[in-house]
Amino acid sequence: MSELSVEKKVSGKIEKLTGVKGMNDVLPPQSAGVEWLEAKVRALMSRFAYRNIRTPIVERTPLFIRGLGEVTDIVEKEMYSFRDSLNDDPLTLRPECTAGVVRAAIEHSMLYDGGKRLYYIGPMFRHERPQRGRYRQFDQIGAEALGFSGPEVDAELILLAVALWKELGLNDVRLELNTLGQPEERLLHRKALITYFEAHAELLDEDAKRRLYTNPLRILDTKNPAMREMVEAAPRTLDYLGEASLAHFNALKSILEANGVAFTVNPRLVRGMDYYNLSVFEFTTDRLGSQGTVCAGGRYDYLFEQLGGKPAPAVGWALGVDRVLELLKEQNLVADPVSLDAYAIVPEAQALPVALRTLQTLRELGVSIQMHTSTAEGMGSIKSQFKRADSSGARFALIFGAEELTNNQLAVKSLRDGDGQQITQSLADIAAWAVTLQSKN
Repeated sequence: MSELSVEKKVSGKIEKLTGVKGMNDVLPPQSAGVEWLEAKVRALMSRFAYRNIRTPIVERTPLFIRGLGEVTDIVEKEMYSFRDSLNDDPLTLRPECTAGVVRAAIEHSMLYDGGKRLYYIGPMFRHERPQRGRYRQFDQIGAEALGFSGPEVDAELILLAVALWKELGLNDVRLELNTLGQPEERLLHRKALITYFEAHAELLDEDAKRRLYTNPLRILDTKNPAMREMVEAAPRTLDYLGEASLAHFNALKSILEANGVAFTVNPRLVRGMDYYNLSVFEFTTDRLGSQGTVCAGGRYDYLFEQLGGKPAPAVGWALGVDRVLELLKEQNLVADPVSLDAYAIVPEAQALPVALRTLQTLRELGVSIQMHTSTAEGMGSIKSQFKRADSSGARFALIFGAEELTNNQLAVKSLRDGDGQQITQSLADIAAWAVTLQSKN
């Protein structure tokens, strides 16, 4: 123990440690909502034939500099980067997962036998000002289709997101589409933007001036109301598209229309990473204030090559778990809590061995049970145990009373039915009645 620790112990002033600002604890019952959402996502991904991938939280820094773009906000201002103390490698807590998924696909030759449909769930890290729906550590859910070039896969991913909103009951989410074209078309558009913004230099804020010659496309995404009218009149990507890019975009729109998916073409829609080309899209809402983007993505056909792999087309999206949960809350769509079937009431400590053996058998048969535990004062009164049983949300109370145990039985009392019916069940034939406790019945 250090001198400082000893001194604090002796003085009685041990420092109270707290979490890092913007990196939040998720406690019960809120964590039940996260689990509920993740279970919905996993089931839906399975129906769309997307398989789970898990990449490391820490990646080598050059992955993000090369993949996201050196002049993006994420790389310039938001990454948690450090040097490995063992070998001085530059490392970064992942700010997003697409680059890591592509790195893994290249490293493990995942596309040798054809395209792959993948999804991930996990924490990301960005050093920015914490606010509602925007934290320094945040969970993302993402879907990536690697090795597919057709617009039908862009549409499939959008339909996957639409299916998720339906599964969750969300109805106040809008889809916006745009296309960035191919690199040569984007270059023509870039030159036109620079010329246009130079002619309106007096209207540019400091952030726009900084981006003018490095990433002028990002000026289109400005949130500055004083620049809005000028930006609205800027050259549009759609005016610089070639025949193939237009055909890809029109095919995507046709598939969505055929599936009854409403959308708006937003020519000012851009994405914050440099790796995007062709289709880009966002699902937005008015219910979350300034953090209105719930899910966003697009096509990134050149990222494999940028990261040292063989060229391969790809498209994907990511959504913020915190924002989806906020939106569920705003629309009064409460995530299903973890269902508890039974609460075990044990009047006397002598009954604990039988009670624990019985509960173990019931749990193996699929029954969820919380057991009352003793304190320094003993097991507590029957009244207090029933009070805890009721507040637990359990549907039944299992009572291990002395009289019942003498007859190799326990009492089962309904906690949710109005009549509070109580019956006895045999401990010798648990499998025969365990199913009656389970909520799915």
